[in-house]
Amino acid sequence: MKEIKNIIDAFQKVDFSQNQVALATVVRVEGSSYRRTGARMLVIDNGEWIGGISGGCLEGDALKKARLAIANKKAAMITYDTSDDDPYQIGVGLGCNGIIDIILSPIDAKDDQNPILMLEPCLDARTISIAITVIGSKGETGLVLGEAFRFDEHGFNRNCIIESLILPKIQEVLASEKSVSETIGLENGASVTLFFEVIPPAMHLLVHGGNYDIYSMVKIAKEIGWKVSVFCNPQKVHASLFNLADQVLAKDTIVQIDRQTAVILMAHDYETDFGNMRKYLKTSISYIGMLGPKKRTDKMFLKLKEEGNPISENDLSRIYSPVGLDIGANTPEEIAVSVIAEIKSTFSGRSGNRLKFREKPIYEE
Repeated sequence: MKEIKNIIDAFQKVDFSQNQVALATVVRVEGSSYRRTGARMLVIDNGEWIGGISGGCLEGDALKKARLAIANKKAAMITYDTSDDDPYQIGVGLGCNGIIDIILSPIDAKDDQNPILMLEPCLDARTISIAITVIGSKGETGLVLGEAFRFDEHGFNRNCIIESLILPKIQEVLASEKSVSETIGLENGASVTLFFEVIPPAMHLLVHGGNYDIYSMVKIAKEIGWKVSVFCNPQKVHASLFNLADQVLAKDTIVQIDRQTAVILMAHDYETDFGNMRKYLKTSISYIGMLGPKKRTDKMFLKLKEEGNPISENDLSRIYSPVGLDIGANTPEEIAVSVIAEIKSTFSGRSGNRLKFREKPIYEE
């Protein structure tokens, strides 16, 4: 989500009386690649770019081809085969051994629903959005290469002439939450190939606490593109927190909780953390992180049991205490890395173990 935000911000700063831009989007990856489908790069015809489609090996060539697409005012599909032994093939010798399809779409700055601006609502969305891009066609389809649509809880962002044909596929993609490319046959015998990209909402991290260690937590979470809300006494925190976090809220403020929400209880006050744990156990939140030693949380569990409200197995599975991965963290910055890494691995369904011990590919197909 951070890459999308950076691209939108950069796009809105371009002086279109002097420059034109194109959007490069990875729409297919076969084999190994540094970036996956959905990776984007904004290309400005003055040679600048924002974002990335690889680890740096393809950007220079893609820049040249994007500038050509801008000059031709026509989208283009390019393929990089880094598994080819041809010494003239871009990317050969890098060890990626993959095939990457990238669509280069010149952007009409006057179109407020162009492939860049149509993504802007995704930044604050709390449900999955689907970006649909035309990446190929045969026959008369009424659609052009690079044309893009967004589908979300409100429907399509613009008129889509094959809406009825692709709605079943959209529902499949929403159910699987996996991006796919699909060729759709039309009634006239023509066909169109579409890239259905799943864009989940940004992770929303709720941080309860007002001490100095929250600043590192907020900074690192924001650096990776998460939304962060801090619950504290707003009058007792440094003014910089209001610029770092998305929201600085009073301790008892109620906010929306969804599937992409995690909470960290780090008030360093037993009663405050205990009260907040009680509150969140009554919600559907799937991750409740508790800073502090295990015996502190065990004390809370014992108290609940004595009150006749023992912790259930389901509740126990969503309480993470001590919070974080075991990396030997000691400083606030290290602890923040440990905690945020655990949250990321949990919501990704990954173990958090060393990749050298992973038997499957890093990126699951």
